Amino acid sequence: MTDTPSSDRATHQPSTTVDTADGRVRGELYKGVSIFRGIPYGAPTGGDNRFLPPRPVSPWTGIRDCFDYGETAPQMPGRLAEGGFPGRRPQMGEDCLRLNVWTPAPDGARRAVLVWLHGGGFEAGSGSSLLYDGTNLARRGDVVVVTVNHRLGIFGHCHLEDLFGPTFAGSGNAGYLDLVAALRWVRMNIERFGGDAGNVTIFGQSGGGRKVSLLTAERTAHGLFHRAVVQSGSHLRVMTRERANELAERLLAHFDLAPGDVDKLQAMSWRDIRRANRDITLATRARFSPILDGATFATHPWDPDAPPSAASVPMLIGTCRTELSNQLGNADERTFALTEADLTERLAAFVPAADVPNLVALFQRESPGASPSEIFFKITTARGYWRDSVLQTEAKARQGGAPVYAYRLMWRTPVEGGRRITPHSLDLPFMFDNVGKARDMVGPPTEATAALANMMSESWLAFARSGDPNNAAVPPWEPYDLETRSTMLFDTPATVVADPQRNERIAMEKYPTQQRAGRVLHRR
Repeated sequence: MTDTPSSDRATHQPSTTVDTADGRVRGELYKGVSIFRGIPYGAPTGGDNRFLPPRPVSPWTGIRDCFDYGETAPQMPGRLAEGGFPGRRPQMGEDCLRLNVWTPAPDGARRAVLVWLHGGGFEAGSGSSLLYDGTNLARRGDVVVVTVNHRLGIFGHCHLEDLFGPTFAGSGNAGYLDLVAALRWVRMNIERFGGDAGNVTIFGQSGGGRKVSLLTAERTAHGLFHRAVVQSGSHLRVMTRERANELAERLLAHFDLAPGDVDKLQAMSWRDIRRANRDITLATRARFSPILDGATFATHPWDPDAPPSAASVPMLIGTCRTELSNQLGNADERTFALTEADLTERLAAFVPAADVPNLVALFQRESPGASPSEIFFKITTARGYWRDSVLQTEAKARQGGAPVYAYRLMWRTPVEGGRRITPHSLDLPFMFDNVGKARDMVGPPTEATAALANMMSESWLAFARSGDPNNAAVPPWEPYDLETRSTMLFDTPATVVADPQRNERIAMEKYPTQQRAGRVLHRR
């Protein structure tokens, strides 16, 4: 059974009331942590506000009870859309510009602040997932934790400016601009919750790491945060304006709308638009995501070089050893039982067929005794997630300025007989110190899971406080540079290694970022 606050309203122990810039809020006191859920940081995004950059909140009078998570952004139903407590799930809807705050006390202590951006690419997910519950991290580190909901998919990234005129400027990046609005809310209000607006770390995994990558590169976000953590989500390029226009035209064609019918598009049910999002994605194999609109993003964020705005920001960047044993394994159960012949055939979808024999031989030498499935997951992960992560880390190191630290999670989960090895998202329960909420990912609590939770959460906390992840739970960890390539390998025990998996890294150097193709390789 998960360790969460009761869903019975009668059991709530109210927290101290906090005066925000928009009105008074009251949360819940649980295990010594004050929790405020569903605080609005922007106006509802339906109707006339649909597709537009975020609008300010209307102030309220009286005290607003913030016991429950706010609405989840419209998206297709699924595991990533779920949040809240069992029996008390948030509704899905367009009043989704909400955030949640965990604090040891809403006082004047000026604690380090960690703002979490959820995963799910740019089209799914919720900051209300129980895996992201900030109670343990706030209590362990005496920090303030914030999680954010924002617009996704077609609602957050449908570029309508070229079809409907300047009123819709920013529509292609509205979901990203929601994040900027949330960070402005943090700057304005977090000290009233016991946080330090001058010491804010943004961190995120998968799609959340992609959002962190973008925030480090965009001018309006500069100065709203001071450190950044990219977990399995190095985002180097954004969608071209031309491609974004193609998707917007598909939307109008889907509903048989003319360029002057914007009022009809804003008046229809969000559920109809959500279905259109699904149909367009299936037809085009493209996803609505941030775009190169010439305003919010005038250049690609991390390709070919690090953005100037990242020079002053310490960064922590890393991946899991076999990220794609999650996505590719979920897509096809047979991927866990490949033969040597299957391996050769499957890899040709990810690297040139002529390269496959040498890559297989190399990875087999690096991992003696590994099964064809493990070799498949290691090569595909190296070509996708790890290659992009290395490119981003190299660019940051080459830039100079504030340091960048590199890590890889190497620990093998025992779940499902160990066949997933070290999959995408495995870092989450450890750095959030929530292993008790993730037995389906890490298995029952053991000395190993406790040690990893201690190592990773303490490293993230140390980094949030000072920009340096070193702490007593891990060996000395040097910043990454292009000569030594010092990297923390999280395992039991953890080790710091100069240029780990060097031969694999060099083998991938011939390939550009997978994002040059306009989408990640495992979503072909």
